[in-house]
Amino acid sequence: MDPTQISDALTSTGSQVATLLSNLTRQWNLYQVAIMVLCLLAALGAGRVLGGRMREWMRTLEGHPKWQLRVLLSVQKRLWLIFWAAILWAVWLVMHETTWPSRSYLIAGLAKVVTAWVVVSFAARLVRNSLLRKIVTWGLWAYFTLYFLGGLDQGLALLDSAAVEFGAFRLSLLSVGKALVVTGLLFTLARLISGQASAQIRKNEDISPSMRVLMTKVLQVSLYASAFFIGLKAVGFDLTGLAVLSGAIGVGIGFGLQKVVSNLVSGFIILLDKSVKPGDVISLGETFGWINALGARYVSVVTRDGKEYLIPNEDLITSQVVNWSHSNNYVRLDINFGTAYGDDPHLVRRVAIEATQSVRRVSQDRPTVCHIVGFGDSSVDYVLRFWITDPTEGLTNVRGNVFLALWDAFQAHGINIPFPQREVRVLGDSTGAEDAPKDTVSPAGPRES
Repeated sequence: MDPTQISDALTSTGSQVATLLSNLTRQWNLYQVAIMVLCLLAALGAGRVLGGRMREWMRTLEGHPKWQLRVLLSVQKRLWLIFWAAILWAVWLVMHETTWPSRSYLIAGLAKVVTAWVVVSFAARLVRNSLLRKIVTWGLWAYFTLYFLGGLDQGLALLDSAAVEFGAFRLSLLSVGKALVVTGLLFTLARLISGQASAQIRKNEDISPSMRVLMTKVLQVSLYASAFFIGLKAVGFDLTGLAVLSGAIGVGIGFGLQKVVSNLVSGFIILLDKSVKPGDVISLGETFGWINALGARYVSVVTRDGKEYLIPNEDLITSQVVNWSHSNNYVRLDINFGTAYGDDPHLVRRVAIEATQSVRRVSQDRPTVCHIVGFGDSSVDYVLRFWITDPTEGLTNVRGNVFLALWDAFQAHGINIPFPQREVRVLGDSTGAEDAPKDTVSPAGPRES
């Protein structure tokens, strides 16, 4: 830091502050200060009373969009500031018409400052990051305050004098503040543009879902990176040294964050080869669900019970994944059942197929088949195979509906579903061979005694 520059800036600022204080000691200036304080007290009182009533009214609103409620909440929090600006302008208009302009110029200056504060407070809401929003808000408040009070040049000179130099590189508080404010504004602009463009991309049905996600990610990265570097360049940073430094940092990050980089690269591979896309139903290990979103580092998979699993992209590349809807939405399901030996197998097959095809979700485009697969100890065993086209709606529920349809159809046609039974006879003399337990099967079903 250059002590001479700092001393000159402080001297200039101090003399201006002394001049301002000397002007305030004049009689009419003191009156204006008192009027401004009274206006502030009136605004605080009105904001407190009407703010509470407005909050109670907002609680009665139902069915309104969230953005409208956010706007109303922002207005409610800043009611006192809005009232202060309005009261100051009203007082200035009255005094400007009834007395000399020199007797109301301080009120006019403060009205401009408070109005600028109100505008900045609402405009800064576009910046989502809370820390960056506070920096932008306070930076613009300070800028407009100094601008309307006539101390902008001295304030900028004071911030510019507080600097650190490394050879040809000079970093001052002024350049840092400019960088934060400009970068924050550019980031907000990039977010608005990417949001609108992403919405248009998602609506385009001619683009595959995976390509929509890829285009959205590339657009967002490009816009935010451009905003960052343009913001640095706009305030005078030399990007040559930053490029060399970022290259060295990139090598170190590459070794320390191999898994993270692997997931990022895997994410782009997944988007390019279209192996999975939002809406697909997949199975990975014991996880079964549909893909909710494709992220840069992970894939969000939602199961039927509402659990959301964040699966790293690398696992989808290196592990065996069952994609139930990769090339088409047809999924075949198998159901095993058995009937009594006394039932006609031809009738059983026909009734089972008809009952299955009566279920709503069973596809009529592909045939339902029923085959005998064996003669068991107590039943003739069958396998029933049918197709569905909406695996995202669940598999267990459609199986349950088919089982219920089979039960109703078998009851209507007198078809029995047997199960093993055992008769145990306890005799007085346990030495005979007839005392041993006997396994039998009843065609109408088992009994146990």
